[in-house]
Amino acid sequence: MNWTAILAIYKFEMSRFFRTLLQSFISPVISTSLYFVVFGAAIGSRIDQVEGVSYGAFIVPGLIMLAVMTQSITNASFGIYFPKFIGTIYEVLSAPISFLEVVMGYVGAAATKALFIGAVILFTSSLFVELEIQHPIAMVGFMVLTCLSFALLGFIIGIWAKNFEQLQLVPLLIVTPLVFLGGSFYSISMLPPVWQTITLFNPVVYLISGFRWAFFGMADVPIGLSLLAIGGFTALCLVVIWWIFKTGWRIRS
Repeated sequence: MNWTAILAIYKFEMSRFFRTLLQSFISPVISTSLYFVVFGAAIGSRIDQVEGVSYGAFIVPGLIMLAVMTQSITNASFGIYFPKFIGTIYEVLSAPISFLEVVMGYVGAAATKALFIGAVILFTSSLFVELEIQHPIAMVGFMVLTCLSFALLGFIIGIWAKNFEQLQLVPLLIVTPLVFLGGSFYSISMLPPVWQTITLFNPVVYLISGFRWAFFGMADVPIGLSLLAIGGFTALCLVVIWWIFKTGWRIRS
């Protein structure tokens, strides 16, 4: 394993993040504050508790998942698309490093950025509501796995995209609606039975449910299914990336 090459890619990608650190820090704080004003104050005042948890605290895992998923995809997709756009990707492809080392550098940096945003939102949320994390190790584990898996998805999107508009297509039109419909701001047990069944086909449900379990010890689906879902999604993304590098699809052409 060429750790020097991995670290070089990682540092290069992280340098872009630190150049806009203030923007990266303020944006999630403002967004989280607005969510708490709208959902926590306006709607939360009409909802006493959800399964024994105050509504303001209940939406925190969903807010964090929404942010880390979109940030992971956005950072990873732009990180690999920009070298492809300006032509420097060929320098990476011609270097004596494997596709796994390339992926570890780009995806690792994107996941790190998303983790930072998640931590910022968690801290900001604690200023609005009282949080007690029952399973802190599981919480960190779920957040890390989510950042890594969606950074892998973003890496695929960055290779697939032919222009900057397509980079935002999946996060805005697919991921964000799935998060909103995946129980981020409500429990799926509150839905009619038919819609509960339909919602279970949304893969994001399993991620949010597992992450919420780490906070409050309750989940809409068994924790084992949540781990299986995120593990299977990560494995699928790795297989797709392996195929991309093997065939050179939209990289060498």
